[in-house]
Amino acid sequence: MNTKPTTSYFNEMLTATGAVREIYQRYAHWRQDLPDGLLERKSAEAELLFRRMGITFAVYGEADGAERLIPFDIVPRIFGAAEWRRLEQGIKQRVKALNAFLHDIYHDQEIIKAGVISAHQVLDNVLYRPEMRGLDLPNQVYAHIAGIDLVRVAENEFFVLEDNLRTPSGVSYMLENRKTMMRLFPELFASHAVEPVEHYPQMLLDTLREAAPQFVADPVIVVMTPGSYNSAYFEHAFLASQMGVELVEGQDLFVHQQRVYMHTTEGPQQVHVIYRRVDDDFLDPLAFRPDSTLGVPGLLDAYCSGNVILANGIGTGVADDKSTYLHVPDMISFYLGEKPLLSNVPTWRLSESEDLKYVLAHLPELVVKEVQGSGGYGMLIGPTSSKAQIEAYKLRILSEPANFIAQPTLALSTCPTLVESGVAPRHVDLRPFVLSGKDVRLAPGGLTRVALGEGSLVVNSSQGGGTKDTWVLED
Repeated sequence: MNTKPTTSYFNEMLTATGAVREIYQRYAHWRQDLPDGLLERKSAEAELLFRRMGITFAVYGEADGAERLIPFDIVPRIFGAAEWRRLEQGIKQRVKALNAFLHDIYHDQEIIKAGVISAHQVLDNVLYRPEMRGLDLPNQVYAHIAGIDLVRVAENEFFVLEDNLRTPSGVSYMLENRKTMMRLFPELFASHAVEPVEHYPQMLLDTLREAAPQFVADPVIVVMTPGSYNSAYFEHAFLASQMGVELVEGQDLFVHQQRVYMHTTEGPQQVHVIYRRVDDDFLDPLAFRPDSTLGVPGLLDAYCSGNVILANGIGTGVADDKSTYLHVPDMISFYLGEKPLLSNVPTWRLSESEDLKYVLAHLPELVVKEVQGSGGYGMLIGPTSSKAQIEAYKLRILSEPANFIAQPTLALSTCPTLVESGVAPRHVDLRPFVLSGKDVRLAPGGLTRVALGEGSLVVNSSQGGGTKDTWVLED
């Protein structure tokens, strides 16, 4: 076992002197007694299990277009109960404020009138949907499913890296990681009181039922996928199966008299809630992109009539835009009258001249992102980029500064991870999945993503990162 941290980053398992932190002591004791090579053999077994189950992820832009397995690390990440409860409170607070913001900007726009956020930031955002103005949704919830990305930099210091409110993905890997770990290491779960996550599909189903139109006692729910070529198709099919609902594509649905119906072998069946994994632009060719073959003609009209609910709602993207992210602490204060329990990462907005000047002078030290980017695409990580890459990115910034934000290169915490050389620290983040219905709830832990390359800070699966099982220990 590695007995000393190898970097100055916060090591979640080991202290600066190499002592095992209390939360990991039982796991470390178990690992000391393992036969040589057992972890490697179990890792190979896990890969075989994932391959048999078809847990794959398509990486857009790769020449062969082939799907691949998301690397799974068999060393768990462990949180204590008290630590998790503090995080959970901050996560719930943030999602409540984001949903309040979405309701407000599509109704009275009080936050704009109060001067807390500018009209330009909201109304001129390309992700703002005027079609949603005045539309009342059950429980005033727009983002029924949210993924809040967190990074840790010290023992009790976490930052929110970004909010994912459109079609957040990854929860299927959280569930399959747990199932695989329980199969491979039953003795570990016998000796650790780990809070369960397998009830997430039922929680999701309950949330979707709570989203149904008020006049429907037993709503018909479907999961709407762009199709089998989508990078997250496994997850779409997995969640539909786990909830016991139909997986549909746009061509399986039609609208008649402002109601959505599904083709079945027994004839049309009305649909009341659509958990959609299709982006706004492609939902309805009559309202948005006319060339879309993924959507349902007339879906927006049925939605605005209150006869069907979309989860997540149309127009949620304006709240997870990376330039809107800057204002979430203000939203918490404005809507909830509370101080934020979780902080944002310090952020420069390049539409501001002073911020732009500073960032251009410090590009080799910073991380720069597109305000509407996702999946790790379109980023510049200054410390790991060449001079040529930095100069090319600078030209992109100068062509449209308002399209970018910048943040310091954070000292992401590390967790023990099985790599070719053995078990070594690798950088991680965390994506808890938050469900908003009549209440806000989430499964304990979430998806830990891990940067597998030594020194790498890029955890995105689309950029070669892997995942871990995340344990929250019971009191």
